[in-house]
Amino acid sequence: MSEIDDIPRIALGWHRSGQGAALATVVQTWGSAPRRVGAMLAVSGGGDMAGSVSGGCVEGAVVAEAQEAIADGTPRMLEYGVSDGDAFAVGLACGGTIRVLVQPVGPALPEEIMTALVTARAARRPAALVTAPGAVPVLEMSGHEDRFRMDRSGFEDDGETFVAIHNPPLRLIVVGAVHIAQALVPMARIAGYDPIIIDPRAAFASDSRFPGETLLEDWPDDAVRALGFDARTALVLLTHDPKLDDPALTEGLRSDVFYIGALGSTRTHAKRLERMRAAGFTKTDLARIHGPVGLDIGAAGPAEIAVSILAQMTQVLRRGT
Repeated sequence: MSEIDDIPRIALGWHRSGQGAALATVVQTWGSAPRRVGAMLAVSGGGDMAGSVSGGCVEGAVVAEAQEAIADGTPRMLEYGVSDGDAFAVGLACGGTIRVLVQPVGPALPEEIMTALVTARAARRPAALVTAPGAVPVLEMSGHEDRFRMDRSGFEDDGETFVAIHNPPLRLIVVGAVHIAQALVPMARIAGYDPIIIDPRAAFASDSRFPGETLLEDWPDDAVRALGFDARTALVLLTHDPKLDDPALTEGLRSDVFYIGALGSTRTHAKRLERMRAAGFTKTDLARIHGPVGLDIGAAGPAEIAVSILAQMTQVLRRGT
């Protein structure tokens, strides 16, 4: 799991170690704010930080406020923008404005709530951390289905109750430990995905080719059934071999993965669709497969093809197209 997706656990660890910790969350933005609503920054009592609320623009100011919040146990609502007299002091020169809620773990954000949140995230269960003015935050596992689906934190209609959506971390399952995968996996990790590579061919799925990554030398159908699919998972098939790609594709079409991409020419993809129709899948099912995989950007070579795949994954995730 990337640091971006592991912030609550990091904050809880700092709190339990006795350092103290606070969770800072972007609750509102205007203009060209650098991070979206729901972006988080964990701050320790010693000034360590993980995550980001502004891409580096105002982190220093937020850390100072968070340390004060840890010391006095009181949450804070901060606002930064170019119209502020100290705009250049905090560095927010992008033309936007942000509001940040700072909650010290313990007094304002109970340890048991943080523990439940970390547990839910580890189990890949969507959770909503709901904070109302003057009330202790609560963790809700249902009742926010639209927000879960759209991955959208924000204020409720009352304009005061903030709902922070904690969806499972994004996950990328790649079938085929080929050259494109060697470029795609590190790119996807930078973008916030947890990659898993599946390939029963030991010569391909080796630590030397994918250092530090999760490699499964299983047949794809067995591997994906063991991993499980969900709406925060992207499936990319890169082997060109129907014996390897098709079993994983079948499982993907039976699931709610948000993205399915399959490498191959237009002719190869047409044959793939024929096999899937023969297996009983409908026209609607087959329309979910992006093949040939990736946006048509004229990509040449493994790295550029990987860029096109990650761009298409992002397009589908954020726009649903």
